[in-house]
Amino acid sequence: LSLFALALRLLKCLPDGREANSFCSFYIRKITIDDFDIGRPLGKGKFGNVYLARVKKLEAIVALKVLFKSQMEKEGVEHQLRREIEIQAHLKHPNILRFYNYFHDRKRVFLVLEYAPNGELYKELQKVGRFDDQRTATFMEEISDALMYCHEKKVIHRDIKPENLLLGFRGELKIADFGWSVHAPSLRRRTMCGTLDYLPPEMIEGHTHSEKVDLWCIGVLCYECLVGNPPFETASHTETYKRIMKVCICLCLTFSRLIQYFCIETVKCLCQDHSSGQVAAHPRNYYVPCVIL
Repeated sequence: LSLFALALRLLKCLPDGREANSFCSFYIRKITIDDFDIGRPLGKGKFGNVYLARVKKLEAIVALKVLFKSQMEKEGVEHQLRREIEIQAHLKHPNILRFYNYFHDRKRVFLVLEYAPNGELYKELQKVGRFDDQRTATFMEEISDALMYCHEKKVIHRDIKPENLLLGFRGELKIADFGWSVHAPSLRRRTMCGTLDYLPPEMIEGHTHSEKVDLWCIGVLCYECLVGNPPFETASHTETYKRIMKVCICLCLTFSRLIQYFCIETVKCLCQDHSSGQVAAHPRNYYVPCVIL
């Protein structure tokens, strides 16, 4: 039986929560690479690779993220890894990729993660071009619920984008990368981070930011799911910055009438309702965009 076939069988037969309980009991003791059968590569990153793996004693399928210490030290991102581990280990939500454990040897750090068999949202979007209204709405509901949970825990993700979102066995969305996340009890930060196309205006200007940067990213993600590319994407960084600062959004002709109506009415409502707490409390009121039809 192949690792992939075994993964599907396990994911189908195990009820929710049972895998997690098994891992909890297993990972009380120290683990090493010898506890795993390593399968095919699932992805490649700047600091290492991700592999399909099986925990030998449990015959459970996981994703094993292998990071090289020398590369992380060279880029000075060891603190980001520590923070990622600390944050993700304490998050338990159906739309957040589970972090089970970690271990290391002289050269590498290993993260034991939940396996999401349907891969990256980014690759799925590239394959189909764009998603329909219903599928996009489902994704937005799932990521909104996950981020509400994070914000209740005083965690800001700060790098929501299709490349950092995975699809589970049933096609459900899972936030997978917490490398730029931060635990901020005051929910106020100043560090500029994330991906250019998804940066909010206050980050570009170097102002302090809050959990609302994640809400901005939800809006950008929603647009990209419906259209196939981010709303502020241009050929140059400078022009992209300008479009973000002006919040200049083009409502694509491929939008359904329902989506166009929703966007227009939402903008009209927000432009008129400056007294609402969600809009007025934001330092830039960037919810009042320039809309081009």
